Amino acid sequence: MSPDINQIGTQKVRNVSSGEVLELKSFWEQQNVAIVFFRRWGCMFCRLWAKELSEIAPILKQHNIKLVGVGVEEAGSKEFSEGKFFDGDLYYVENISTYQQLGFKRFNVLTILTSLLWKQSRDAISKGKAMGLSGDMKGDWVQVGGAALVEKGGNLLRHFVQTGPADHLSNLEILKQFGLENEYKKDAENEKNSKKNEDTRQKKSNVWYGANNSCLAPIHTIWTERRCRTWV
Repeated sequence: MSPDINQIGTQKVRNVSSGEVLELKSFWEQQNVAIVFFRRWGCMFCRLWAKELSEIAPILKQHNIKLVGVGVEEAGSKEFSEGKFFDGDLYYVENISTYQQLGFKRFNVLTILTSLLWKQSRDAISKGKAMGLSGDMKGDWVQVGGAALVEKGGNLLRHFVQTGPADHLSNLEILKQFGLENEYKKDAENEKNSKKNEDTRQKKSNVWYGANNSCLAPIHTIWTERRCRTWV
């Protein structure tokens, strides 16, 4: 079920850099906006998603579509901003109830750890490591996020809820919602080379994957932020 955009619009967020407090509706009063609600600033999955979103930031800007990143808390926001993972404005909610009203669920310790073994999570960890991304231990571990794509005036185009920590809305899907899918240009050669380098890295690695290319890491609370230690 889609959230009440009018109710969501009254929720307040604080700018990471300036400390300015705004209502969410201020983002879509004058222009289209893509708002991404990250689950945790120190999460490597979020940093990876932020990097991917930055690839389409020039297209969005060209068409006067504002790109906004929102976090669930202040903790870790400074490091995220200084890391330049995201080519957009950064905020965090004044009250966690904003995430609840958007339908973003909370895991528990057991389910969040189990979700890290999903193929989607393992693939994202591999991709993030290949890009030199890492994370830290700060913040709320069990919250997940999503996204809201809103037209000028408050028409909700897309409400996306993460099913797991590595789940994300693709760049192509975002552009489609704004009628810009034809401007999505993917460099096939670079993608091919990137995949080749990743495959080579995985074959050489004795940390993340075994001979059958399955993750051999134990489940523990720092699994996503530190290197997996192979069980033998």
